[in-house]
Amino acid sequence: MPDLPRAAAELARLIDHTLLVPSATASAIDQLCAEARTRELFSVCVNPCWVTRAKRQLAGSEARVCTVIGFPLGATTTASKAAEARVAVEHGADELDMVMNVGWFLDGRHDQVRDDIARVVDAAQGRVVKVILEIALLEAEMIADASALAVAGGASFVKTSTGFGPGGATVEAVAVMRRAVGETIGVKASGGIRDAATARAMIEAGASRIGASASLRILDEW
Repeated sequence: MPDLPRAAAELARLIDHTLLVPSATASAIDQLCAEARTRELFSVCVNPCWVTRAKRQLAGSEARVCTVIGFPLGATTTASKAAEARVAVEHGADELDMVMNVGWFLDGRHDQVRDDIARVVDAAQGRVVKVILEIALLEAEMIADASALAVAGGASFVKTSTGFGPGGATVEAVAVMRRAVGETIGVKASGGIRDAATARAMIEAGASRIGASASLRILDEW
C-alpha cells in the first residue's frame, strides 16, 4: 500500500485512466492515450478491441495498457475468459482486469471461482491480473472471502467494481479488501471516483491503484 501521494505527479502513477463505455470511438481512445502521456498516468484501461490501438498510441511512453476480461458481468465461461485473456496478451495488453463470476460465488461454488481466476492468470503469462469483485452485490464478509479466493487463484490485485453494476467503490469495502489480502496484493478502487477527495479517501483506506475516467479532474484538484 503506497503512502498518500504528496503531489499530483505521484498520484498519477497510481491511476488507470479509464474509458470502457460502449460508445468509445477511435478518436476518444487516442485522446485518452494522449492524456495518459501528457500527465504521466500509470495506464489506460480500454475494452479489448482497442488494445492494439492504445499500445500503438502509447509507444515510447511508460504508460501501460490495461484491458478487461469477461466484462462487465463476469458470467461468460471460463474457457471464454481464458481465450479473451490470451488474445489480449497477443495484442499487447500489459494488465488484465477480469470480472469474478459473482453468481458462482454466491452459490458457494468457490472451487470453480478460484479455477476461473487461475485460468485467466495462466493465460496472462505473468502479467498483472486484477479480479473485479463487484462489491455492491456482496456483504462485507463476502467481500473478504472473495478477496481471499482471488489471491488463491493467483491474482495480483483485487478490484472493487466494474462501474456498470449497482454501485461503485466504497471506503468501507476497500478497507475490508486490504485487510483480507494483506500488504503484498494490490487493491484497486474503481467506480464512482470523480474527485480528489474521494480518491484520497480510497488511498487512505488501502487502495494502491485508482481506476477513473475523471483522472484529469482528480489530478487538477489534488
